[in-house]
Amino acid sequence: MPADVDAIQPACRFLRSKSMIVDSETDPTVPGGGDDFYWCIHTMNCLGPDGQVADRESCRPGRGCYREF
Repeated sequence: MPADVDAIQPACRFLRSKSMIVDSETDPTVPGGGDDFYWCIHTMNCLGPDGQVADRESCRPGRGCYREF
């Protein structure tokens, strides 16, 4: 994921990732790495309700299920 993605587009309110829950910088037992697993809270898996991938790059304005925070 490009570092500037967060600055370009607002996050979908239904997109979740492990980094939203666990901060690997403050918990030394959690491995870092920068890669994140994303899921949609509507489907509770890596696909959104439209059957497309749910991730930071795909869940953006213009997608039918997208809702801004």
